[in-house]
Amino acid sequence: MVAYVRAGALAAAALLLTGVLAGCEDAADDKPGTPADGTTASAASPSADASGKPLPAALTSQRLDWKRCEAPEGGSAPGSSWRCTKVTVPLDYAKPDGDTIGIALIRKEARDKDRRLGSMLFNFGGPGGSGVSTLPRAAGSYGSLNTRYDLVGFDPRGVAESAGVRCRTDQEQESSYRKVDMTPDTAAEEAAFMKDGAGFGAGCESRSGKVLPFVGTTNAARDMDLIREVLGDKKLTYFGFSYGTELGGTYAHLFPEHVGRAVFDAVVDPTADTTGHARNQTTGFQRALENYLKDRGQDPKAGTRRIAALLKRIDAKPLPTGTERELNESLAITGIVLPLYSKDNWPVLTQALDEAESGTGSMLLQLADSYNGRDENGHYDTQNHSQRAISCADTKARPTAAEAKALLPEFGKLSPVFGPFLAWDTAGWCADWPVAGEHDTPEASAPGAGPILVVGTTGDPATPYEGARKMADELGEGVGVLLTNKGEGHGAYGGNSCVTSTVDAYFLDGKVPADGKTCS
Repeated sequence: MVAYVRAGALAAAALLLTGVLAGCEDAADDKPGTPADGTTASAASPSADASGKPLPAALTSQRLDWKRCEAPEGGSAPGSSWRCTKVTVPLDYAKPDGDTIGIALIRKEARDKDRRLGSMLFNFGGPGGSGVSTLPRAAGSYGSLNTRYDLVGFDPRGVAESAGVRCRTDQEQESSYRKVDMTPDTAAEEAAFMKDGAGFGAGCESRSGKVLPFVGTTNAARDMDLIREVLGDKKLTYFGFSYGTELGGTYAHLFPEHVGRAVFDAVVDPTADTTGHARNQTTGFQRALENYLKDRGQDPKAGTRRIAALLKRIDAKPLPTGTERELNESLAITGIVLPLYSKDNWPVLTQALDEAESGTGSMLLQLADSYNGRDENGHYDTQNHSQRAISCADTKARPTAAEAKALLPEFGKLSPVFGPFLAWDTAGWCADWPVAGEHDTPEASAPGAGPILVVGTTGDPATPYEGARKMADELGEGVGVLLTNKGEGHGAYGGNSCVTSTVDAYFLDGKVPADGKTCS
């Protein structure tokens, strides 16, 4: 799933469904790097290992061999303007001379070579989203930026072609989605739920044990700095969405002096722990659901009660779908979540709910399959595997079933539709995880960094608007610059002309908007 959702489960596939004083200019030494070919690190500031020492020259001086891109798993090769390569990074930044892995990159060079500003690195969320497969599909939205920037996507460590984590077979994944109740009502269902979470982690360890301890966000941020140096950029120009804002905040904290122009859109709350993220998302998805119901001319409270009652009926008796697969409650909730990521997809949600009310679950199942990365042949992608591994490497929290159950009254009051699912998810996501987590909440303070544009959308379901305010505050005075989009959906760039023009002016001309600017 491609946006940020998890505490765990509601995380991802929505992005592609569809500056401190106003007008001030960057100082000359704050501008992005502008090496001629982006293939050597000779002009770049040095990146560092976990102790702060410069990385070995074998890593920082590597030359990249850009070649025509092959088709990613389950997809097609991008056009002739795209080139792919891999950059070698340490598996463990505490042992930079030790084992290495390859980080997959994809690039489309700037069209105006004479005015090229450097490379722009993207992360589209997850965690676990593949930038190599996503960027070519999304690139039409970044045409103005591509005039002066090389667009660069990457698969973060543990994802897809970058030592991607694998945890389950398609058959095991299918069995879990069919048989495990994600909102258990009995002792037997609860035991099966917790056993499934532990089994997922055990599968990750048996199939990807070597990389599993090293796939966290801090290491991914260190990879980004080495990528920056190898591409030849003095400072990092970065566009992060959803989980990509958490990754960007981590980078800014570790390397404030290397931050060039950076934009965070659909912002993760850096002050929230596992339970806090679940609470935020329960609030955000309920807010989006109520906005959807109001848009349809329905009373939001009555509409919520109707959908919650529908889910209870499906829990008691799953709906037929015209195939040998049935729609259970867990899949139904997932199917409801997906179209809430974008207002453009609200009509699809109406059709799917109407069909379910009539006794058929085909549309909600199709939506759930899209969210879960399942194709028509029953093959699942591995984004869910990577997402879970990265999330559990990051967080120390390992809530028990009893702790999840204690959240049910509060979460059920916040949202009878999404609350129980997200409360239970706090326990199931990292149950008995084989690797210890790094922190309770990520660090995002970045004193000394240049201004970072933080874009929050008031109706964002997955990363509620309040998180953008907190990110701007955490980055620090003079660093976090808040831009508010009054609207719906997960992410604002490309969907709101005011936001898009403001971001473009910042990236292309160094124009930082007034902190607190609002677009509607």
